Amino acid sequence: MEVTILWGAVCRFAAIQGPSRRIFGVVAAFGAQKMELDQFDRQLLNLVQEEAGQTAERLSEQVSLSPSAIQRRLRKMRDEGVIIRYSAILDPVKVGRPTFFIVSVQVERERPELLGQFRSWLASQEPVQQAFYVTGEADFVLVITAPDTETYDQLMARLVNENPNVKRFTTNVALGVVKRGLKIPIPTLSSAD
Repeated sequence: MEVTILWGAVCRFAAIQGPSRRIFGVVAAFGAQKMELDQFDRQLLNLVQEEAGQTAERLSEQVSLSPSAIQRRLRKMRDEGVIIRYSAILDPVKVGRPTFFIVSVQVERERPELLGQFRSWLASQEPVQQAFYVTGEADFVLVITAPDTETYDQLMARLVNENPNVKRFTTNVALGVVKRGLKIPIPTLSSAD
């Protein structure tokens, strides 16, 4: 039995690299494309979201498929665009303790061409880790990382100067990280029925 899921959120999956058959985390983009997932696919996706560094051999022990079947399934998801990018989650302390800023942005006008320009600008900025177009008082919520507040201030000055449609923004500085990740739980067929 296969089940259709409508994708509409960021999720981490996996892909295979070279002869070692190591599996690395990747991120699937926003979109509304259907993907047929059977029980094995669902198990695989949940497992690789938890620990994407597992070998195909290790995954095969947990999913009851051969390592080559695991590789084929993950490759197919890559070929169909479910898997679009490799990523790794780093320990902020070990890479210099960057500061996380959660920013709410309001725009003057929500005209499609202006929103498109702003989205493109956000996508081109490496410090912008995540950007969400939202309902409510703010139009966008951003997660930004920077080594210090001076660097953050420079980025925000550029944001305002290069995007005249930005009306205002408010910033919250993260005092600590309680939980961080991109996992989307994928129900197994027994829990989805």
